[in-house]
Amino acid sequence: MNRSIPLLFVLLWSTGFIGAKLGLPHAEPLTFLLIRFSLVLVLMTVLALVMRAPWPRDARQWFHIGVTGLLVHAVYIGGVFVSISKGLPAGVTSLVVGIQPLLTAVAAGWVLNEAVLKRQWFGLSLGFIGVALVVSGKLGTAYGLDALWPSLAALLAITVGTLYQKRFCPRFDWRTGSVAQFLPTAIATGVAASLTENLHVEWVPNFIFALAWLVLVLSLGAVSLLNMLIRRGSAVNLASLFYLVPPSTALIAWLLFDERLSGMALVGMALAVWGVYLARK
Repeated sequence: MNRSIPLLFVLLWSTGFIGAKLGLPHAEPLTFLLIRFSLVLVLMTVLALVMRAPWPRDARQWFHIGVTGLLVHAVYIGGVFVSISKGLPAGVTSLVVGIQPLLTAVAAGWVLNEAVLKRQWFGLSLGFIGVALVVSGKLGTAYGLDALWPSLAALLAITVGTLYQKRFCPRFDWRTGSVAQFLPTAIATGVAASLTENLHVEWVPNFIFALAWLVLVLSLGAVSLLNMLIRRGSAVNLASLFYLVPPSTALIAWLLFDERLSGMALVGMALAVWGVYLARK
């Protein structure tokens, strides 16, 4: 595998929190995501038809790919957006979903029969400590359980979703596979949004830019890379990359919004990178 692909995935995936920061003040979270998922669905359907990409061969494959879409997109991304919109600090959200590599390592043995080496366990533990240090300066206490539980659901969804895809549908065309993933995702998000939100959107420049970025860069670019990484690597190797997301997000926020980077955060970044290196070595 091209060694630049994991790094490109981390960089693109890390911008998701930036898109949320810009867009959420102007739309409720599920309404925001409904528009995003619907646009991705339309774009990928047109692309698949124009390029005559091969479609999933039977109902079972459609089902398995659809389940991964619901878990990785609807529940994971939806949970993160809802938590942030309810006041959970982005640092706390990053820390909660940052437990994913450790959960994946625990489950990979009996779900995928993957052996996790002692060096990898050490690297995963070190990476989590690094993530905790990176976000330690952004941890807050002014939130309740209603803000925390969506991020816990997101943690479970991204863990189960990546393992499920690796187990049941690791290989599919990225164009038609995205259609199969985002179709049930858009439907489920639309139902949830119509039941819990008023579907109001402020079409201001910040929201339009955030929406365009999340559709083109995240849902088309980063998700395609995620599917490629799931297909080609072990579950533990892939999961360890998520430790690099909070440090990368912190760097991007520092560059774009002049958010402070403490000495503790810099130490955490170094530990996270070292931990991922040991886990993927």
